[in-house]
Amino acid sequence: MTEAATFSATITDIRLESRSGTAARWQIALDQTLFSAASPNGTLIATAPSGARLEVPVLNVVEEAGTVWHIVAKPLTDGTAITGRIG
Repeated sequence: MTEAATFSATITDIRLESRSGTAARWQIALDQTLFSAASPNGTLIATAPSGARLEVPVLNVVEEAGTVWHIVAKPLTDGTAITGRIG
């Protein structure tokens, strides 16, 4: 079994991708990433101010003007430090 690749990054931007009723999808940009079209799925892991560990699945990625946008169903705050895990 192959171990998942991990990396550390900071969220640099977030924007709403779509909303349908109560469901929303967000696009998150990071200062660095290992996600790509070839490896679009994984998890962003952050720690909330309360100390709770937040795991947000990455559903897909899109590249726009050199920025890789990570598609997620839960928003995280700009400036949040995360650990990314591929696979």
